[in-house]
Amino acid sequence: MQIRGFRGWRFAGADGDVSGHIAPPYDILSAQQKQALLDVCSLNVVAIDLPHVPPKDAGPDEVYARAAKQLAQWQTAGVLIRDNKPSIYVYDQTYTWAGRSYTRRAILAGVWATRLGADQDIVPHEHTFAGPKADRLKLTRATRMQLSPILGFCHDPSGEVASLLASRTSREPDAWGELASVGEKLWVVSEQAVIDHLAAALAETPAFIADGHHRYTTAMNYRDELKAAGKIDDDHEANFVLFALVERDCEGLLVLPTHRLVDGLSGGFSLDKLCEAAEGFKWQEVDSAGADLSDADSFLARYGEHAMAFAAGDGGKLRIGRLIDEEVMESAVPDHCRAWRELDVAILQTLIMDGALKPFKTGKTEVSYTPDGNEALEAVRSGKAQLAVVMQGTPASAVEAVALAGEVMPHKSTYFYPKLSTGMVLKPLE
Repeated sequence: MQIRGFRGWRFAGADGDVSGHIAPPYDILSAQQKQALLDVCSLNVVAIDLPHVPPKDAGPDEVYARAAKQLAQWQTAGVLIRDNKPSIYVYDQTYTWAGRSYTRRAILAGVWATRLGADQDIVPHEHTFAGPKADRLKLTRATRMQLSPILGFCHDPSGEVASLLASRTSREPDAWGELASVGEKLWVVSEQAVIDHLAAALAETPAFIADGHHRYTTAMNYRDELKAAGKIDDDHEANFVLFALVERDCEGLLVLPTHRLVDGLSGGFSLDKLCEAAEGFKWQEVDSAGADLSDADSFLARYGEHAMAFAAGDGGKLRIGRLIDEEVMESAVPDHCRAWRELDVAILQTLIMDGALKPFKTGKTEVSYTPDGNEALEAVRSGKAQLAVVMQGTPASAVEAVALAGEVMPHKSTYFYPKLSTGMVLKPLE
């Protein structure tokens, strides 16, 4: 991939503190959550980034015009300041999950926009939908700014990039904050020699989109509009999309499992019947008393690869199920590649949700999701769900393998945690 620095717009903050200005990604916020952020600080980026709620389709033109006007006012008033030199930005997020502390380090940079594909510099792993892209495109046209980055990961086995970044973060950060118990730090790196070194180190490395497929395709659509109209050349900022690039093997690149909760099954459902119907599985019963499923990966790892925990009834007993016959998946979904067939979420969906569970489904069957294994178990114990399936997380390397095979991940396969904050730096597209 080709990366380069840019002259970003950043909130001035108070002594570098931008806590009141940053926000979660637009697509996970409700109108009430948006207002709560603005109640704390009226100069929160959400006033610009979420003009239309919910952003599932395009809103009226006036809401995007109002967002653009607000942005221009903040630029004029000095609420937002622009860096003097093209820069890349080192971005750390420090957080706690299941009692452990992590730091995820990213490079915020412009990445040359290319067609998505397994043989391209930018590789996707999920489908996108027209509605959200329409909303983002209208906002991009109005503001001519990329407001939030795409989360991507890449591989730097030599450690060269990590070493370069470490040498630039020994000083105090240029901006810092906290959002939803996640610590945020940002360092501005404007030395062109360093930027060139980073670009050379990543030149032969593809970027895999972890989160932000709609934002990426929107950026490409906007660039293509300008190019078709003859308004830009290859050096124009619209050719470069704002990415937060993380090393694939970074311990802080946490991919949480998405546990399943199922309700509305027929009266004949039982865990015994489900286990009997699941082809190719080996089962083990364990007592759930005292079991801590908040870190499902650690709990299930002792039972082996592909191990999942199933709970039903009062949740007193857990059935640990593990696929031991790979030929069952190969027979069930021969059109998918091996990397896809080996995904726990693919095994669950194919052999359990669409297979063994099918006779018990009704017109009222519903599936919901949670990243918290203890919450999933409690839902069964309290009668809010008839079945809980607690899973291991999908590693980034598995996402990479599926993407390189030209396939997309099954629904609700990954939950990259934490979400990137919007507002640490904004990238102009002109």
